[in-house]
Amino acid sequence: MSDTPRVLVTGGAGYIGSHAVLALLDAGYRVSVADNLVTGFRWAVPDAAAFHEVDIGDTEAMVDILQQDDIGAIMHFAGSVVVPESVENPLKYYGNNTAATRSLIEAAVTAKVPHFIFSSTAATYGIPKESPVREDTPQIPINPYGMSKLMSEAMLHDTAAAHDFAFVALRYFNVAGADPDGRAGQATKGATHLIKVASEAATGKRSHVDVYGTDYDTPDGTGIRDYIHVTDLAAAHVLALDWLRENKGESTIMNAGYKRGFSVLEVLDSVERVSGNRIVRNMAPRRAGDPDALISDNTKILATLGWQPQHADLDKIVKHALDWEAQLHMRQN
Repeated sequence: MSDTPRVLVTGGAGYIGSHAVLALLDAGYRVSVADNLVTGFRWAVPDAAAFHEVDIGDTEAMVDILQQDDIGAIMHFAGSVVVPESVENPLKYYGNNTAATRSLIEAAVTAKVPHFIFSSTAATYGIPKESPVREDTPQIPINPYGMSKLMSEAMLHDTAAAHDFAFVALRYFNVAGADPDGRAGQATKGATHLIKVASEAATGKRSHVDVYGTDYDTPDGTGIRDYIHVTDLAAAHVLALDWLRENKGESTIMNAGYKRGFSVLEVLDSVERVSGNRIVRNMAPRRAGDPDALISDNTKILATLGWQPQHADLDKIVKHALDWEAQLHMRQN
């Protein structure tokens, strides 16, 4: 595939980024990774990808990398993602997410990189009044994390209107699981995502799982979320890049989810079922700003990209997360 561009994956040593690197390599793309290794891991980057330890907010350094590696497209995953932390330390999120993304976009324009794929989030919707959530649902973020991503979407839109630059932004719902072949998974310490936390509890790394809120307007009283397998999400990114290359100059924004939700208790039941281990559940008060349910309307991504999820099964997502958890200590030692 000599005519395919080399793709720069920012945050490619992190959870979702490392899966995107694998998906790109599997599809025949050449890949470079830019990561400062603050939360990512050098061992998560395959030998087949070029690696640059760099802060993506350093515009001059990023221009050099884009030009030296002859980058034709950027997949941007680098950033901070913990919602409660964003409330406690908003400037960190506006720095790591919004300001750094602005610098990266400037580097892309300077180096004449025409294609940009951005990892956005369902947190830009805040507490939506409708579910499933469509792309045209009003975006009213309730925390700095969601706002930092919404501001980045606005910058991409305005840049695309002013320059030879096109983007796809994918608004993720709840990403979970790990590479089915055990090549990558979530290794972040202190992770807050439910399936990761529950997998740690099922393998003895945590004593319990906190269940935040049992009085939601849902069948069992706990919050419902749309969980998407990280490998399916990575595949969607490759398809988004293919779409950008085929639709010259067009940009779009799409939800990335399964249009199916599971409650916190249903997820914990699944982890117990798949692992065979009981999880201690600590019922706790609900957290401010958590909606009853957050489920994607994925009609657009299915129709636009021809995306066909291969792992849209909760027990399968949980199994891959548990398999990864079991081998993770060997990678970290």
